[in-house]
Amino acid sequence: MPGGPFLFAVFGLVFLFVLIQVGALQVAFHKLGLDPEAGMTLLFVSLMGSLVNVPLFRMEAEEPAEPPPELFRGLLKHRQPFEGVTTVAVNLGGCLLPLTFSAYLVLHAGAAGFDYLLAVATVSAVSYYASRPVPGIGIGMPIIIAPLAAAMAGILIDPEHGPAIAYVGGTLGVLIGADLLRLKDIRKMGSPVASIGGAGTFDGIFITGIIAVLLA
Repeated sequence: MPGGPFLFAVFGLVFLFVLIQVGALQVAFHKLGLDPEAGMTLLFVSLMGSLVNVPLFRMEAEEPAEPPPELFRGLLKHRQPFEGVTTVAVNLGGCLLPLTFSAYLVLHAGAAGFDYLLAVATVSAVSYYASRPVPGIGIGMPIIIAPLAAAMAGILIDPEHGPAIAYVGGTLGVLIGADLLRLKDIRKMGSPVASIGGAGTFDGIFITGIIAVLLA
């Protein structure tokens, strides 16, 4: 879906601009132990990386049993045609980079390993039950649900390390609950590309992590 990643990047840049204006990014960076320059670099690379999908494998798929919602039909006009095969890929900005930064936080932020696992499990369960397959598009989920769940997990599990736990729980929880555990639904969505962590899943990994940190 060529138009999807581009629209996500544009939305992300607008969102980033708004956060900068209110000083929210500086607060999020401080909570994660990053200086503003390092934080801006991470966010910029994540946004640009959202345009890059790395193919993993292809699987046979079928047309969805029902048409896509009218809200998304305009996007389908700009994507590559569905020919009975779905390419499963991982998104650089929405999957690989958040995984790398989450690993960094787990190793250096100071929270207990079990606390991270508990947060990830909690957000994964919430994301799975809150997400739904969108015919012809991918997996959809209200964008505020995962940040709220991650922030609550960080606050309740370990308030001292709440921001780091919220980020790891929010990003990995969405990847697992709304992407990996939903792979079984791909065969019935009629989508030419299924990107784990990509804009086509509408999960907003980047936004989930930032909002979760701000709320924690």
